[in-house]
Amino acid sequence: MAKNEIIAAVATPPGRGGIGVVRISGPSLETMLRALVNVEVAPRRATRAAFRAADGSVIDQGLVLFFPAPHSYTGEDVIELQGHGGPVVLQLLLRRCLELGARVAEPGEFTKRAFLNDKLDLAQAESVADLIDASTAEAARCAMRSLQGEFSQRVDAMVRVLTELRMLVEATLDFPDEEIEFLEHAKARDKLADLRRQLSGVLAASRQGSLLREGIHVVIAGEPNVGKSSLMNCLAGEELAIVTDIPGTTRDAIRQTINVRGVPLHMVDTAGLREPEDKVEKIGISRTWDEISKSNLVLWVSDATVPETRIADPVVAARLPKGVPQIVVINKVDLCGRNPARYAGNKTTEVALSAKTGAGIELLRDAILDAIGWGGSGEGLFMARERHLQALQTAQTHVDQASASIPQLELLAEELRLAQRALAGITGEFTADDLLGEIFSRFCIGK
Repeated sequence: MAKNEIIAAVATPPGRGGIGVVRISGPSLETMLRALVNVEVAPRRATRAAFRAADGSVIDQGLVLFFPAPHSYTGEDVIELQGHGGPVVLQLLLRRCLELGARVAEPGEFTKRAFLNDKLDLAQAESVADLIDASTAEAARCAMRSLQGEFSQRVDAMVRVLTELRMLVEATLDFPDEEIEFLEHAKARDKLADLRRQLSGVLAASRQGSLLREGIHVVIAGEPNVGKSSLMNCLAGEELAIVTDIPGTTRDAIRQTINVRGVPLHMVDTAGLREPEDKVEKIGISRTWDEISKSNLVLWVSDATVPETRIADPVVAARLPKGVPQIVVINKVDLCGRNPARYAGNKTTEVALSAKTGAGIELLRDAILDAIGWGGSGEGLFMARERHLQALQTAQTHVDQASASIPQLELLAEELRLAQRALAGITGEFTADDLLGEIFSRFCIGK
């Protein structure tokens, strides 16, 4: 990315809308601004203007804002043209910007420039995309906390502790006759223990936050006609799947993302598991197994009036993924006079309910959240990505090894250095260019 390049893009979603925005960023945009609107525009104040073509004709009219560097989102001069949200007029405006020397922005390039110009750190920049992609209100609030810097501040605080510890170790190396006494006097062990507690807390909050970002892949499985589709409809609160008394009605996976107390659950209703009666059903059952193999949680649905459906056929049970949590849902309790209930066994949780009446559905929602380890609230969580979790785990490993290496100062110094490097990579202090390219390529154009 050349620093003297001007970039432009339509910053509003494709399609028609009441308002459309074209965003421009680059150095010294005053000349381009005059060519576009030909009126005086005060910095950071919305000004009504006509947006003009090269021959002076009006392309559109609306509001123009000018943010001079460095007080802008990207840290460069930024122009925003807010006009009517028709696709044609927005493309005409964008084409005019290109005529004046801009090029079309790459995905995420505005935010990438904000990062490179120290307006945001890397964790904050990633939270911009997380905020846009948030599928629940809890996820949006969590992403906003990261965007405002709460996650980065916790990481930076731990980096400062590691820096201080490294300084102590380096100073100790200068006094070989008093190594351990020097570290003990500086309370290095206590500081390391406190750092381990901080890391554990941030890692736990990040793992919980990743549930909000990624959601949980939940597969509803079981034999035909036990009420899987009815359960899907009940959890979703709408008629998504066709429900009949005919076994094998569901032939293909039906997907829906639902919100359970702020946590997005990617639900998949699947074909009943049995010996297929025709080619189409065989394909559906094959897809069921594909979904089960990728699941984070399996709801095994049984029929309370048919006890043998409660336990999977031995052949089926042998194929269920090991280590994936399972909840046995005993459906249709309304037909046999049973009350909704939840039973916690040694290995499996069971929930008795009626998908038809909705009785006991809250018990199932509680069981699902418990099975995935949800703490009950998104407050104080961080919208962590997989790379954040890996970095925190790596730092935790090195800090643990450092605690065991205090008598060996050279090893202690190296473990502290590696822990600091892992944490600094979260905010972008140490980040490879190819990683930056991968991160920002997943943003939308215009952001």
